Amino acid sequence: MPTTIDRVPHNTVQAVNDRIERATGERLRRCVGNPLQIERRLRELDREWDIERVLETNASVVAFLGLVLGSAVNRRWLFVPAAVTAFLFQHAVQGWCPPLPILRRMGVRTSREIEIERVALKILRGDFDARPAPSGSRRRSDDAIRIARA
Repeated sequence: MPTTIDRVPHNTVQAVNDRIERATGERLRRCVGNPLQIERRLRELDREWDIERVLETNASVVAFLGLVLGSAVNRRWLFVPAAVTAFLFQHAVQGWCPPLPILRRMGVRTSREIEIERVALKILRGDFDARPAPSGSRRRSDDAIRIARA
């Protein structure tokens, strides 16, 4: 069984994981040497929902809708919250559930993937250096991703 940190990427098609990682790298490269862009991106990351939050919200909305329909329309609708609960349990244990592939293809990231970008931005900004970060190099953004992932 994969660890909590790795369970979602482990259950995601590698091409989707690669696309998410490439998109992160592209965003970081746009920020190199641009302190205002780094600040803006850090604020955006503070508002980004991770996969767990999206799944929990989705599950609760669908389960609530199933309960309402089950009590107001037909008891057969009570199957919906039962299925959602089973899917949420499956995700908690295995790191996979039916909506996961769709959400990952939409680019929804794990909290770790978001945090890697946040740390890489702080490295680019020079938060961990005694001196300011040099500007303008693609290598600097690649190094920042590598260091943040470690």
